[in-house]
Amino acid sequence: MTHAGTTAPTTAPTPPGADLPEHPESLWRSAEPKRSYDVVIVGGGGHGLATAHYLAKLGITNVAVLEKGWLAGGNMARNTTLIRSNYLLDESAGIYEHALKLWEGLEEDLGYPILFSQRGVLNLAHTEQDVRDSVRRVEANKLNGIDAEWLEPDEVAKVCPIVNVSGDIRYPVQGATFQARAGIAKHDYVAWGFARRSSEAGIDIIENCEVSGFVTGGPGGDRVTGVRTTRGDIAAGTVALCAAGHTSVLLDMLGVPAPLQSHPLQALVSELLEPVHPTIVMSNAVHVYVSQAHKGELVMGAGVDSYNGYGQRGAFHIIERQMAAAVELFPVFARAHLLRSWAGVVDVTPDASPIVGSTPYANVFLNCGWGTGGFKATPGLGAAFADTVAHGRPHPLIAPFGLDRFVTGALVDEHGAAAVAH
Repeated sequence: MTHAGTTAPTTAPTPPGADLPEHPESLWRSAEPKRSYDVVIVGGGGHGLATAHYLAKLGITNVAVLEKGWLAGGNMARNTTLIRSNYLLDESAGIYEHALKLWEGLEEDLGYPILFSQRGVLNLAHTEQDVRDSVRRVEANKLNGIDAEWLEPDEVAKVCPIVNVSGDIRYPVQGATFQARAGIAKHDYVAWGFARRSSEAGIDIIENCEVSGFVTGGPGGDRVTGVRTTRGDIAAGTVALCAAGHTSVLLDMLGVPAPLQSHPLQALVSELLEPVHPTIVMSNAVHVYVSQAHKGELVMGAGVDSYNGYGQRGAFHIIERQMAAAVELFPVFARAHLLRSWAGVVDVTPDASPIVGSTPYANVFLNCGWGTGGFKATPGLGAAFADTVAHGRPHPLIAPFGLDRFVTGALVDEHGAAAVAH
């Protein structure tokens, strides 16, 4: 039997420096808000910018992207850039695989380097139950046409020689799933590429423009006719909410209840190291994931802080546990130095799946609840959400993730795939 992971994947070369901008802000127009737009997108992160890009592809360009701070300065600037599609359930696998296929052609589509590196991801199994769950997920992936395989411990060591696969540690590695097409990308380049293409198409990207309320109207008050912002009121034909961890704040303004909780999510990087880590390694049991960025720093993360909040910070004990887990799995990192840590604000739902689709307002569409998995979905969600906004009904790939599932009980429970932030 052959295994895709028997040879360690290589990192994609960095594009020449001449191809990269010295001043990213010059990539898009600094637009002043107009009085009205056909579509107003609230949130200038990855999902908002991707939605704008794909709306332009559908011929809809009278669009404003409103960002309360600087472009892509929220979770897009604070994530750990993992990209994969090896989810268990059909609904999740569908949207993430669609996204992965778009990632594979995104650099050409945007005409901009995003440093997409398909180095693969290992999801480690440490117990008999882990093994059963992992093999089940591999078989489910295969049924959905997604690349996946089960590796024994010696095969794990061939893919990533620095993982500790000895049997005398607290949680011995009993195997792992491997998706060879998974990888990482440069998050800010992704945002800049989407912003440039959207701006070139005529879409207005408006930074430092915070939404403070909504104007409602229509028969029965079932439509939002305008958006109140710190830069004045803007009339809107359709409103698309893409504000990640702060979506619940916007929904409160609209009086729309949603089962969302916002939590800090921390990550950290080490000092620059020589290339030593050829893939991405995730472990739910010791609760950490580790990859090595293009410049050389180790990028590490784990789970969300347990408390609710909108502050972009977290508790020290989370970092301490991340470090203990990382050193257990990777003894070679024991003397590496932590360079810095940060946090984003993730919005989590009861079934660990996003909420995308319609709202009680006829012309307001919702995209939130991605928890720790939003970055990897960026192009796929952008394309499907743009189609939803353009045609006024949920795209088939996002139809299972509607808000009404919490009433009907048709949940998409992905806690097994989302036990560790990724």
